[in-house]
Amino acid sequence: MRLSGKTDQRIFALNSIASKMMDLISSFRCFDHPPPSLSLIEDSNRFKSVQIRASSEEKPTPVEVGEMFADLKEKLRWDAIEDKSTVFLYGGGAIVAVWLSSMVVEAINSVPLLPKVMELVGLGYTGWFVYRYLRVKSSRKELASDIETLKKKIAGSE
Repeated sequence: MRLSGKTDQRIFALNSIASKMMDLISSFRCFDHPPPSLSLIEDSNRFKSVQIRASSEEKPTPVEVGEMFADLKEKLRWDAIEDKSTVFLYGGGAIVAVWLSSMVVEAINSVPLLPKVMELVGLGYTGWFVYRYLRVKSSRKELASDIETLKKKIAGSE
C-alpha cells in the first residue's frame, strides 16, 4: 500500500528526528547507564502512530514496593509530626508563593513586548548552558560534579 506524500514526509521527518536524538543521546557518555535505544514502530498496514520505546542493556535492581510505601507511610504519619504549625506555615507559604508568582507572570504577559524578550533571554541562556556544559565531555563531568556537590550540601552530608 502506498502512503500519501504528506505521510511519507512525516515518516522521513520523524526518522530524522529519531536519528538526531540518538546522536545527541550517544554524545552523553558521562552517565553511568548506557544510552537508551529508540525505535519507530509502524502498524501492520497503515502508519497510524509513532511509538518511541526506550530500552537499556542494564537491568534495574528490584525495589520492594511494599517496603518503600511502608517506610513512606511511617515518615508521613500526621501523628508522628511534632510541630504541626510549621507544616501549616510552610504549606500556606507555598500556596502564597505560587499565587504570587502566577500574578507576576500574568503581569509580565500583559506588557506587549516583554514576553518575547523574556523568551529570547531564556533561549539565549539555554544556548549558553548547552555550549558551556554539554558540548565537551570534560565540561559535562564538571557539571555532574557540581550537581553532586550541590546534592551533598542540600542533604547536609558535606
